[in-house]
Order: sequence, then structure tokens, then C-alpha cells
Amino acid sequence: MAPSLDEGNNSLFNFVVKDGYGVKGMVDLGLTKVPKPYIQPEQERIDKQNARTCPLQPIDLSKLNGPEHDRVAEEISRAASTLGFFQVVNHGVPIELLGKLKDTAHSFFGQVPEKKAVYRKGASPSPLVKYGTSFVPDKEEALEWKDYISMTYTNDVEALQQWPKECKEVSLEYVKTSVEMVRKLLEVLMENIGVKSDYAKIDALIGFKLVNMNYYPTCPDPNLTVGVGRHSDMGALTVLLQDGIGGLYVKVEEDIENVGKKGEWMEIPPVDGALVINVGDALQIISNGTYKSAEHRVRTTSTKSRVSIPVFTMPNPTEKIGPLPELVKRDGARFREKTDGGLDGKSRSEIGQHEKIDALIGMKMVNMNFYPICPDPELTVGVRRHSNLGALTVLLQDGIGGLYVKVEEDIEGVAKKGEWVEIPPIDGALVINVGDTLQSAEHRVRTTDTKSRVSVPVFTMPKLTEKVGPLPELVERDGAQYREVVFRDYMNNFFSNTHDGINSLDIHPYK
Repeated sequence: MAPSLDEGNNSLFNFVVKDGYGVKGMVDLGLTKVPKPYIQPEQERIDKQNARTCPLQPIDLSKLNGPEHDRVAEEISRAASTLGFFQVVNHGVPIELLGKLKDTAHSFFGQVPEKKAVYRKGASPSPLVKYGTSFVPDKEEALEWKDYISMTYTNDVEALQQWPKECKEVSLEYVKTSVEMVRKLLEVLMENIGVKSDYAKIDALIGFKLVNMNYYPTCPDPNLTVGVGRHSDMGALTVLLQDGIGGLYVKVEEDIENVGKKGEWMEIPPVDGALVINVGDALQIISNGTYKSAEHRVRTTSTKSRVSIPVFTMPNPTEKIGPLPELVKRDGARFREKTDGGLDGKSRSEIGQHEKIDALIGMKMVNMNFYPICPDPELTVGVRRHSNLGALTVLLQDGIGGLYVKVEEDIEGVAKKGEWVEIPPIDGALVINVGDTLQSAEHRVRTTDTKSRVSVPVFTMPKLTEKVGPLPELVERDGAQYREVVFRDYMNNFFSNTHDGINSLDIHPYK
């Protein structure tokens, strides 16, 4: 049964996302207006009328092998260190292959929904292949007007065995020829920052490869939607094949003479036979900020369905990345080392809101506490005074009560510093308290002699391997009041000291 398209509802979400019909399946039902779940907030919409076209001309990579090598290398490096985007021609990826890729993408998404839905998340027969729509549809406030098939490259044999038969051969050739070009570009970019490149160093940067085929169906009102919301890519370099319709917009991060002003969004126009190259977060980090991973986004179109085919090259998920030692020694570190993560080719140089929150609550724990009746509550405690070590704790109390919190500073109209106040049980309410990761307050639990009591807390906290410390923006503004620490070490310290009446944040050496 076709879902209602009038309002945001579960039947529409299930049809598009869970059943695998995608945006194309929804469009094929006959749309005359944009469904509510796809309408973007005004600040996220793309104003095509006031956007400029990027004036940079494509760079001819064939000239890297001749007397003009230095000039072309300088063009590549300048584009990568300013806009973070540039186009290349004579790149070594066969022109006939580019045409086949676009035709194949249209053919794949033109199949009946059941053939595509085989590869949807949770149902795909291969961990290397995922078909989906939008980016993280379960979490997004407004959905992207896009369907995609994503294929992870491990080796040629597995690609040919596990990628969809409709597109595996052309996609594999595209990945292999693109990676050869990426190696040449990285050699140039490394040389420009005074770093001697070698095969191992470049391989560490591009050990993980992913190719997507993106499909943007026609949209009844492109002014209300986005094909892809603004983001930066997480990897080293992305290679993108556009079709002739266009719709890729990049944000100018700083004033660039004869190109654009800071904050402007400009379109990267499609050029026949060209590929778009853009810098990812990993390259910005290892170059110590020399090369720029710029935000970009994609507009929809009302005239004709559009395809784009990116190859993402990135470090392996377990690879530690940080500014190259040669650059740190020369310039000091502008980024701290981190383990690369995420496999979908999308992230932000300054970690986006979802990622920041996920880092804070990567580990969850639920307790059921039982406090039996006590003959003399005046002599005992249910829980001694302590602070919680995570981000936020959610607590369900029963109707008996007994939770007390210490007032850390005078609070006008509430209590004086040093007082202990009871948090009374309220029917249907949950108690929220801040943990050490965000700062925290001491609290404790009293026993009762009338009736056994229960409480049920959910603790949310960083993963054990996560580094926690004051956010860089706050350190820059106020200075650091706490030093960075691996959460596992903090947790070990927390439990080794027991509930001994000390706020965990006051225990050496974390403050």
C-alpha cells in the first residue's frame, strides 16, 4: 500500500527507508509537493540565484610529466590550500569509462525497488555493499533527497564477487584508476609542504577505499530541499564524477583573491571529461592545516534526475592520524592525533553536533538498585556521597525518596553552599544529573525503615578509549581547568577510590 505523502508519518519513513523504495520510489508515486520530512530549515537551503560559479579552470594533470611540472604542482597545491576543491582533466581515468559509469548509475537506480532493496542496511548479503537513502535517516531532522549504493573496496576478487553485478566491473575500474591519480596528487601535495613522500606514507592515508553511486531524483521544489546537506569529507582526497546537470556547492572558508569571499557558497560547474578533487579531513589534519577540507553540499533539480559518483580514499579505521612529525617540529601541532573512524565518507573537520554527543555517550549502563528496609536509617547510607563519572545520568526513583544532593555554590532562592537538599520523587518524572565528564555534583542516598526502595539509573559515558578534556573552544576562551585523559584511566581511578566522600574531579591527577 502506498503511503500518504501529505505529512511526515511513519508509513512514509518505512516506505522510503526501511522497505528500501528510496526517494525514487516516492517520486514515482507522483509527487506534486515536497513531503514534510524533506523540507529543510531555511538556513540549510541552497540559494542558487545568489551563488557564484567557481572561476577556477580545470588543471591538466598530463603536464605533471613534462617541463610544466612545477607550474602545475603549484596550481594543485594552491587550490588544495585555499578552496580545498579543484577539477582535473587528462587525469588517466578513461573518458569512455566516465560515460559508462553515469549510464550504469541511471540503470541501477532504474531497477525495480526489490532489486535495490536487497542491499539495504541490515539486509545486505555483503558487508561491503549498502543501499540506502539520505545519510543517517533515523537521526536527521530533515532528510536528504538522495538514494545511494555504497561499495567498500578490499581487493579485486571480493569486489567482483560481492558488489552488485549491474555495476561492479565499471565501479572497480573507476576505483583502481582513480587511486592511481590520487597517489600522484598526494605526492605533489606532500612535496609542496616539504615532506618526502613514499609508498608506505601514502598507503597509510588511503588504505580504505569506498565508491558510491548517488542518485538525486527530480524534485517538485528544489528550493525547499537538499540532495546532500553541508558537510566535509573525512578522508584524504575524494574523486568525484559529476554529470552535466550540476548542483555541487562549496563554501569559501577564507577570502581567496579572484575566486571568492569568506562565507560565500559557489558552484563547482560540471566540465565534460573532468573529475572534481576535494581535500578531506584526514589530509587537513596530517598537513597540519595547510590543506583545507571545505564544507560542501548538493542542490536538487526539478528538470532531470542527477547522478554523481565519488571515490573516497581514507585511512583505515584503525589508523592513527595526526600532523606529520616533520610539520609539528617546524610549525607546532594544530591538531591532536586521533583514530580515524566511520565508513560513510561524510564528516566535519570541526566535529558535528551528533559526533560530539556520540563521543560523550558512547558507553551506556543501566543499574537496578534495591535498598532493603533498615532497622536504623540514621546509622547507614544506601549510597555514600560521590559524583557520577559519565556525561548525564537518568534516574527513575520510586515514591519513597531518599536522594540527596550537595549544593556546591549559593543558589538564590534554592539553597546555600554546603547544604544537602533532597530531590523529592515526582510521579512520572525522571531525575537528570550531570556527571564528571561535563562537571558534576556530589550526591548520596538515605535508607528507610518503612519499606524497601528501588531506583533505576541509566549512566551515559564516553567509550573507554575516548580521550576526554575541556573542549578546544572553551580552552581557547577561558584556559584549561582540567587536563585531557583517556576515559579508561579516569574510570579505573574512580572505582579504585570507591565512594569515599570525595568528588572524583578533585582526585589527583585529573585537575
